[in-house]
Amino acid sequence: MTGRLTAPPGANVSHRTVPPQAAAGPVTDRAATEMSGFARGGVANLAGAALAAVAGVGVTWLVARGLGPAAAGSFFAATSAFVLVGGVARLGTTTALVYWPARLRAQGRPELIGPCLRSGLVPVAVLGLALGVAVWLTAAHFVPEYAGPLTMLALFLPVAALSEALLAATRGYRMMRPTVLLEKIMRPATQLLCVGSLAVLALSDIISPPSTWALAWVLPYVPGAAIAGFLVWRRWHSEPTLTRPDRLAARIEGRTVGRAFWRYTAPRALANAAQTALQRVDVLMVAGLAGLAPAAAYAVAGRFVVLGQLANGSIAQVVQPRLAETLSVGDREGALRLYQTATAWLVMISWPLHLIVACYADLYLGLFGASYTSAAPAVRVLAAAMLISTGCGMVDMVLSMAGRTTWNLMNVLLALVTMVAIDLVAIPRLGVVGAAIGLAAAVAVNNLLPLAQLATSLRLHPFGSGTRTAMALAAGSFGVLPWLVRLVVPSQPVGAGAALVLAAGVYIGGLRRFQDRLGIPALLAAARPGRRNNKAAPQG
Repeated sequence: MTGRLTAPPGANVSHRTVPPQAAAGPVTDRAATEMSGFARGGVANLAGAALAAVAGVGVTWLVARGLGPAAAGSFFAATSAFVLVGGVARLGTTTALVYWPARLRAQGRPELIGPCLRSGLVPVAVLGLALGVAVWLTAAHFVPEYAGPLTMLALFLPVAALSEALLAATRGYRMMRPTVLLEKIMRPATQLLCVGSLAVLALSDIISPPSTWALAWVLPYVPGAAIAGFLVWRRWHSEPTLTRPDRLAARIEGRTVGRAFWRYTAPRALANAAQTALQRVDVLMVAGLAGLAPAAAYAVAGRFVVLGQLANGSIAQVVQPRLAETLSVGDREGALRLYQTATAWLVMISWPLHLIVACYADLYLGLFGASYTSAAPAVRVLAAAMLISTGCGMVDMVLSMAGRTTWNLMNVLLALVTMVAIDLVAIPRLGVVGAAIGLAAAVAVNNLLPLAQLATSLRLHPFGSGTRTAMALAAGSFGVLPWLVRLVVPSQPVGAGAALVLAAGVYIGGLRRFQDRLGIPALLAAARPGRRNNKAAPQG
């Protein structure tokens, strides 16, 4: 039994570990069913991500307009530090709490999920509390420029860390709705409402300090954590009741699960912290090396990056449990199909955004205020980096689901070292553009290196026919056409509108022409209430 629990993910396991339904029926029927379920989860998560994206841009716009560059920089630096420390507190469990419940369910051992959850959640709560106290006590000494909002946020560190971990556990049970409703809809909408109320007061010359804005931003984590905790508790208690001998056996074997859980998670803990640092530490470095106003400009410039990351994360959250199950039973073809379909959809959704923002970067920044338009070159550098990132799909997650967490750790650490080294040299000389160059280099390392590792070790890659088609359509429609329109119609508001209409028309036509190759029928069928799709998305 222990051998089954500790076998490397992706290894061939004995026939008795495969769920009966996985061994029955034609391969094509299983593929169609898998794609149908994936599409349903993907549509729901993408819809939630779209709402979260709108709310996130709204919060950024309100802060940038309501506080001014320096105070806004204080807010953005504090929230970046909060997210960074929260990533450390989670100890990498957001991947393990999806992987292990899904793996135990696939192997027919649901009674061991309880010990698995305790192994992951208790350390997160303890470390979150310890780090929250440490930040609250030391912020004024180390970062006096934004100590006010940071000490306010530190009070909520344990809640935020547990919220993310509990939502990951719900996904391990294949419950996608809590993540969509709580993380993608309720929290961003409540943040927008709370921050918006302060912005309304600012219009009446009632200016609140950045710490109050930070409180408005962080409060929505509390109800989300409470609801997610209740859902995990209820699902765990809904498992069949065991006899006393079975409970004793499960308790003994649960210790083995706990050790296996942390053998899997330990490399991921550092990798997760480094991954969060890749997304946040550059704002802190700009604040420290260039000042709070440039930090605000850089945070605004990178807002569209978060939009793309939301799409990536939304699709990845649906793929995670399915990949864990397919790789745990040695189904490489199923894993390849999931990875390529997910990447095709990610490119189809995110590349148009990155390409159009790169073309009209100054117009995009002008929405947040005239003081931010100087960061247009940084926007274009970041857009190029995001094309690489989304083009590789959720490559680091696939590597982790395949059990190569140590490889993933080395990749992320190398990317982080690359970014910090470039930032230390480039930010004092180039400002926000230097920070963008550092992040772009890190993104290239963090995507191309694991891409090569997956291709050589597991023969997995994201470049199916759907992915290649989505790349070509997006590049032609939103890459080439807008730049041609900009040459003909220099007036930006008019030219941007014309370019967007033309690009969208060509793109939609291309999507209709290649809809089967892109797997669009599965998405459309999943989006219709009461309808189930039985057609697989072909990838070649």
